[in-house]
Amino acid sequence: MRARTRDRGASAVEFALVAPVLVAMLLGILAFGHAFHVQSVLSNAARDGVRIMALADTSDDSDPVTAATERTIASAAPSANVSDSDITLEPSGGCETGGTATLKINYPLELLGLGTPITLTGKGTMRCNG
Repeated sequence: MRARTRDRGASAVEFALVAPVLVAMLLGILAFGHAFHVQSVLSNAARDGVRIMALADTSDDSDPVTAATERTIASAAPSANVSDSDITLEPSGGCETGGTATLKINYPLELLGLGTPITLTGKGTMRCNG
């Protein structure tokens, strides 16, 4: 059977209509997967960092974000390049025995290079000296 001449190119037109939707869906899946991975990494880094801080002896009134905490966060989140300004601690004066320490990492992530970044937050909480 021969194809009719008026149907020539119909599949190319249909592909041209569907291809942008498929590409947009693929890029959305990739961007969401990357954001989900970074969120998981930030949560683990915050949990590891607060553990080091909560178990450290802060009786010498040193800065609660010690070099060990920063190294722990940097090694737990190597792809995230977390800076000191992205990290907040509560309480800011260090850990008291029986209290709780909370470490938050607010990290701006730009999705697909499209401009306005979204802020992902990793949070870890632990009882001090316990």
